[in-house]
This record gives sequence, structure tokens and C-alpha cells, in this order.
Amino acid sequence: MKQQLLYILSLLFLLAACQENKKEQFARLVQEWQGKEIVFPQDMLFTRFVTDTVDYTIQESEYKVLIYVDSTGCTSCKLQLPKWKELIAHVDSATNGNIPFIFVFQSKDDKELRYILKRDNFTRPVCIDRDSRLDKLNRFPQEITFQTFLLDKDNKVKVIGNPVHNLAVKDLYLKQITGIQDKEVLPTTTLEPEKSEYDFGTVKEGTIKKQIVTVRNTGSSLFKLKGFTTSCDCTEATCDWKELQPGESGTITVSYEVEQPGDFYRTVDIYGNIPKALTLSFIGTVN
Repeated sequence: MKQQLLYILSLLFLLAACQENKKEQFARLVQEWQGKEIVFPQDMLFTRFVTDTVDYTIQESEYKVLIYVDSTGCTSCKLQLPKWKELIAHVDSATNGNIPFIFVFQSKDDKELRYILKRDNFTRPVCIDRDSRLDKLNRFPQEITFQTFLLDKDNKVKVIGNPVHNLAVKDLYLKQITGIQDKEVLPTTTLEPEKSEYDFGTVKEGTIKKQIVTVRNTGSSLFKLKGFTTSCDCTEATCDWKELQPGESGTITVSYEVEQPGDFYRTVDIYGNIPKALTLSFIGTVN
């Protein structure tokens, strides 16, 4: 147990130490990929639920969204399909369904992927990239945050980043696609949590662990909540408020649906009119 705790603490230290390096890395990736053309294999095969091949052709459009998911790590964490369904519905409503969303997966376990697609009732065609052909043609970044792209009609990258993992990136996608920018611009304020890291200790597989988090508006302007993103679809954040006056506090309920045994590290990002998203982290061990 001590070794596991030491491993988690070491991981958190490394993440903090590398934060500035990651910022530089992300800036370099954005610069490198902006305007780069994505090359697609000519004979991409699409299926539903990784079972039946379907006749699907990527429609010609001013924009398209490419979502590429490699086979490393937690597939369910990466996909967050319910959030994609919400975003697609929003874009369809704003564009009359004219924006294709192209989902391309490497699959290390067809059974697991089929289960996730059916569980989330994700009926859209998906391409299973058996031989990593799309990746070999384009050499995508290894960082999963940068394996999603908004492309123009010539398949050139307009925006890089995952809009369901980052609400700021989502704003960039919607602004580019619809040409509409959020008209409401509030003065920046500051938001501070009671704690930024929470240790759940040892939790039992198959249970749900909840944590009440208190945050306080420590600035001089109204804080308006924009939303939350989580590192995994097994983690959810909810609250019953939308705004906090200066000096006012509010609570957020974070629920973690405990998964497979082992150490875990989950995050919740809070977005609003603050300089950058406020990140809460949750660690522990599942037995």
C-alpha cells in the first residue's frame, strides 16, 4: 500500500513539474498542425457496433470533424460518447446536419468497444483502423488531447484539440463552424477550492464514491459557471448553482463510478470566467 501511495504521489509531482513543459509542447503541436492536411486511406470501412459493415461515404462539406482514438489506455475514458452525442446534436441543430463527424478507432478489444458503443447507444458509423493506416499516413501526436481535429473542405487542420475534453476548445470549434462567438463577456474573476486534491483511499470495485467540493469566488466580479469536463466518463460533476457573487461559496458533487482494481487518478475541470480552468484531482486505489 505504501508503494502504491508513493507511486501516486510521485506521479502527481511529475505532473506538476512538467506542467510548464507541457504548455510549451502543446503550443508547439498547435503550431505544427495548424493548416496541415490530413490524408485519409482510400478504402476506409465503416461499421456499426463493430459488427456490420455499412455503406458510408464522408460527405463533402465546408468542415468535418475527425476523432481518432488509439488503442492505448482506457478506451471508455477516451471516448466519452455521451458528450460527443450532445455536441453532435448541437452542431447538427446549428448547421442542419451538414458537418460530418468521422470516428476512427484502433481496437485492442472489439468486445469491449462493442459493449461501450451499445451501452451508450452510439449508432453512428465508425471506422476500425486495424493496421493503423490512418496513423501511419499522418503520424498523429501521442497525446490523446491532440488526436481530434476540425478540418476544412480540403482536409486541412483549422483547430486541433478535443472539444469534449476541453470547453475552451469546444468554443473554438463552434466559432469556426457557425461563425458565431459568445456575445457574453464577463470580467475575469478568481475561483479557489477548499482543496484541489482529494484522496479517496481504498475503495471497492463496483461502488460509487462521492465527494462534496466547496469552491469560493475570491475575486471582485461575478463568477458564472460554464461547465465541467472530466478525465473519464466514469466521473461526473454536478451542482445546483450557476453563479457565485464575490465572496460567495458553492458546492460541487463529484461522483466516481469505481472501475477495475488498481491505482487511479481522475480529474474534474471547472470552466467559467476565470483565467484558466480550475482542476480538481482525485486519487485512490480500487480493490
